[in-house]
Amino acid sequence: MTVYDQAREVESNLPDYLHLQYEPGYEIIVVDESSTDNTDDVLKLFRNDNSHLYSTFLPKPDRNVMRRRLAFTLGVKAAKYEWVIITSIDYRPTSEKWLETVAGFTDSSTEMILGYTKGTTTRYQQFSDFNEGSRLLRKAERKRADGHQGSHLKYLRGKYDFLVVRKDLAHEVLKLFDEQIGWSRLLGLRMNVMLQELLGISQTTKAL
Repeated sequence: MTVYDQAREVESNLPDYLHLQYEPGYEIIVVDESSTDNTDDVLKLFRNDNSHLYSTFLPKPDRNVMRRRLAFTLGVKAAKYEWVIITSIDYRPTSEKWLETVAGFTDSSTEMILGYTKGTTTRYQQFSDFNEGSRLLRKAERKRADGHQGSHLKYLRGKYDFLVVRKDLAHEVLKLFDEQIGWSRLLGLRMNVMLQELLGISQTTKAL
């Protein structure tokens, strides 16, 4: 995940990630995008007591560099496991078993998963081919990539809360985060996404 001037959110929500129960082990990687508040200080306090937390700092890049993609790229490079979860500090895991549930949807035939949470229930949308889900990412990640925001019927709108992808495909996913989309193409993507979901062609599975 990436953060910017979110000391309060880090202090409130990061413990939910740090205390997940997952026997194979996991790591939390946070990239601070040059925060001007005390976000870095809060992260340092958490690092002192959590060996599975890694955080790094993204200096202010050249204005021509896509900042968000660069931040996530640093995080992906630091990751040591086969699967990577891209999410927001604003999102909180639904339970201590969250990672176990997510892991249940990863198998040799899956390349990417999108997660949509409402209350204590999460919909998991699996893709055996990364390209099948790219239309959702192109729609959700346009401009600032607000794919982590949304509420009502967000699985119809491509508004996911977290993205799970194989590490070897993560860089291909990140390329979509700053892809420029014209309004005519965006309208086509919206119609395509909603049609696919309403017809049940792209299935989601509910899990607590």
